[in-house]
Amino acid sequence: MVAVEVVEVTDELKNAYDVVVIGGGAAGLSGALMLTRARRSVVVIDAGAPRNAPASGVHGLLAREGIGPAELVERGRAEVRGYGGQVVSGEVSTVAREEAGFQVALTDGRSVRARRLLLATGLVDELPDVPGLRSRWGRDVVHCPYCHGWEIRDQAIGVLGSGPLSVHQALLFRQWSDDVTFFSHTLPSPAGEEAEQLAARGIRVVDGEVASLEIVDDRLVGVRLTDGSVVKREALAVASRMVARTGLLSALGLRAVEHPSGAGEHIPSDATGRTEVPGVWAAGNVTDLAAQVGGAAAAGAAAAAGAAAAAQINADLIAEETRQAVAARARGAVPFSAEMESRVCEAVLGNRRHGL
Repeated sequence: MVAVEVVEVTDELKNAYDVVVIGGGAAGLSGALMLTRARRSVVVIDAGAPRNAPASGVHGLLAREGIGPAELVERGRAEVRGYGGQVVSGEVSTVAREEAGFQVALTDGRSVRARRLLLATGLVDELPDVPGLRSRWGRDVVHCPYCHGWEIRDQAIGVLGSGPLSVHQALLFRQWSDDVTFFSHTLPSPAGEEAEQLAARGIRVVDGEVASLEIVDDRLVGVRLTDGSVVKREALAVASRMVARTGLLSALGLRAVEHPSGAGEHIPSDATGRTEVPGVWAAGNVTDLAAQVGGAAAAGAAAAAGAAAAAQINADLIAEETRQAVAARARGAVPFSAEMESRVCEAVLGNRRHGL
């Protein structure tokens, strides 16, 4: 006979948890999994708007190559729930400090208390204002060569100049195709060492602002410039400006700052994920702009960051509980073990049944 554990899936929030995880991507779910296995009460609150939703698959993730983003999330949710954690659909509006932790308010009016927070809200990709760009995002308009390079290999690839890493991006995509064109767009034409590097790698430079994308039969076929000329391309790489989703934490004084790379804004944290706000940890893209899901096995990196932050949160809670136990012992209080507490509860219930 095979025993089957039935896990109840519910959106009903309890009053309080050891840890509330905000964001249910690779980092958030991995952190929640680690904490539930550490016997912590955990809820993951996820707005259901993953950054990689337009992508057809997650790539570079060992043993899960090509898995759909939605399937990866569902597997992660099932694993968290299998250890007693909750995954709740909802959007956090504000977080406020309380004496014993935090009050987390949702946009639908629900609220919950947390002793600690794990912030894994991810990023928003801010794209250049080029007609047609957003609708092709994650299809034939891509950002990461490690996520999408194999899928567009040997095609005519364009790279749109949109930020400080755009020339570097063009040099990277040259690994997957010998037909790469760099569109300077609104940036100055590459000069000096950058121009020399592009020329040495056979990457053509086209100056002039890009007006729109040319789409035929739901496929990218070219890039149109403001002078009316069209350069045939089958894929376009764009380095988006990546901005951490952090508005909900403004009441705590935790705000996104410019990343040293110039590629966007992030929440600074130390190597363990601890932020400058006591009790709040961050993991994944929200603190590490380079943790692209799937790129160079970075889904694993994001997951590892979530798990590492979770271990630090658990250690922090243990330290707090130990201080409380020492203080209780000094006052002469004797803490119950789980077994002693169970016996007392049984005795009390038995007395009530007998009218005592």
